[in-house]
Amino acid sequence: MGHGGGGAMSAELVEHLFLPAFQDPAAATELGDAVGDAAVVALGGARVAFTTDSFVVRPLFFPGGCIGDLAVNGTVNDLAMVGATPCYLATAFILEEGTELAELGRVAEALGAAARVAGVRLVTGDTKVVDAGHGDRVYVNTTGLGLLPDGVDISPGRASPKDVVLVSGEIGAHGIAVLSCREGLEFSTEVRSDTAPLNGLVAAMLDTGADIHTLRDPTRGGLAATLNEIARGARLGIAVTERAVPVAPAVADACSILGLDPFAIANEGRLVAVVPAADADRVLAVMRAHPDGRDAAAIGTVTEDNAGMVVARTGLGGTRVIDLPIGSELPRIC
Repeated sequence: MGHGGGGAMSAELVEHLFLPAFQDPAAATELGDAVGDAAVVALGGARVAFTTDSFVVRPLFFPGGCIGDLAVNGTVNDLAMVGATPCYLATAFILEEGTELAELGRVAEALGAAARVAGVRLVTGDTKVVDAGHGDRVYVNTTGLGLLPDGVDISPGRASPKDVVLVSGEIGAHGIAVLSCREGLEFSTEVRSDTAPLNGLVAAMLDTGADIHTLRDPTRGGLAATLNEIARGARLGIAVTERAVPVAPAVADACSILGLDPFAIANEGRLVAVVPAADADRVLAVMRAHPDGRDAAAIGTVTEDNAGMVVARTGLGGTRVIDLPIGSELPRIC
């Protein structure tokens, strides 16, 4: 299960098993950053972003969303994280024998509604059924295509010293929402998933004219995994002010009770942006003016120190290293 958690074990699986099997040096050069959120390829003279994702969340329905809208939002966001405008989606359902058609209908309706909200078209798909006991009611795979505007070049490797690190809102809500529903936990305030399409927010950020260096959505592995991936991709350090990272009180309380680190909890409607210091204020202002970025905050900077590491200054004035999670504190949350 740890290999599916988005942390160090996932990275090892991709880097040491899949990439050597799939790519030769020429293919690696052509595909570019294949281990990012989406691949950017040339097709008929256009730059196209291409991504695929599978969703196995348990339970299927949780506060704030379900596997249907999660599948659309997750795929749309992967395209948006390279600066692309999402255009088309394909979706495939793997269904367990005995699943109620009414339940499947709710998932399908949520998926279609999410596509309309995100402004993408569902144009093809597939359905398979497996024997009872060989699935978990519904699994969804979604593949997305988007067009990349001229001049947009967004990747972890472009992060530069003195860049400012921004996060679009409070972290950890999705993972805690799924966990609370799965385990029957109740908190003083209901925690709802943050699942949302971020292509509108990214478009507003790009419209500022800022040279956005890096965008990532901190899903599996949370903010900790994302910041580490950026630091390692850029071969630079990232210094974070822990108190600057927005965390909802209910999420902070839940993590404190359960012994979890909010930095390692999954999100499905948040992004991390790395931008030049000169552009940070105007990008942050635009983010805060958008419904999906109203709690955006500047949380740190890129540094030449501690290359490949993320270091946080704590509320007590000390520092701690934010490691890449090994596996997953909360499996099957997306």
